[in-house]
Amino acid sequence: MAWQFPEIDPIIFSIGPLSVRWYGLMYLIGFVFAMWYANREAEKPGSTWTKDQVSDLLFYGMLGVILGGRIGYVLFYQFNYFLDNPMYLFRVDQGGMSFHGGALGVIFAIFIFAWRNKKSILSVGDFVVPLVPVGLLAGRIGNFINGELWGRTTDVSWAVIFPTGGPVGRHPSQLYEAFFEGLVLFVMLVWYKKQVRPAGSIAGLFLLGYGVFRFAIEYFREPDAHIGLYGGIISQGQILSLPMIVAGLGLMIWAHRKPTHLKESKS
Repeated sequence: MAWQFPEIDPIIFSIGPLSVRWYGLMYLIGFVFAMWYANREAEKPGSTWTKDQVSDLLFYGMLGVILGGRIGYVLFYQFNYFLDNPMYLFRVDQGGMSFHGGALGVIFAIFIFAWRNKKSILSVGDFVVPLVPVGLLAGRIGNFINGELWGRTTDVSWAVIFPTGGPVGRHPSQLYEAFFEGLVLFVMLVWYKKQVRPAGSIAGLFLLGYGVFRFAIEYFREPDAHIGLYGGIISQGQILSLPMIVAGLGLMIWAHRKPTHLKESKS
């Protein structure tokens, strides 16, 4: 009863040496949405953000996603291979991006941006996190189209047989992640931020929400073949998500001891 997933060329079209890939298109969609949504928020009455600041923040954030995502993937998932082949870090043509690495890269970018613009790190984090889930949604759809990062074997009626996953039905875990880590998390953040919240609590909700969703969905996602499950129980993705859950919960508890969201003036 499983659906046979068609083989889809990861390259949408090519013009000379330039190739447009599905995954790259999804990154573009996520960035365009982030740019639109950030400028929309900056234009609201009482906003402490200027368009120039939004532009700078998106630039810093994009660098954080790309550099952090690549470095994180190599260190978290291909460390032994990296030790044998250090130049693998620069072989972006071979793919490999880690959300957890990208998240660390964005956090580092937030620190730099906040310091240079004399803004609160927590308030910048609160501004950034609602921009992320739609990019995650688009990225997971890109994984699904590419037929990669599929789920564990199953006999559920919506199982999918992926070209690279063998002749067995698998959970379309990419779509589970797109729905929960993308759409549901975005709705949660938008709803939560409708009222004035303590500084850092929105960022805390993102860390907590993503960590919980990712940890749960890992039970449906096929573990990396070269890593497997630690102790036959927990995956690398779950181990990396646990600090996010702890940090997010701790940040929310700490933030709600503060009476109001930090206010700043435009600079």
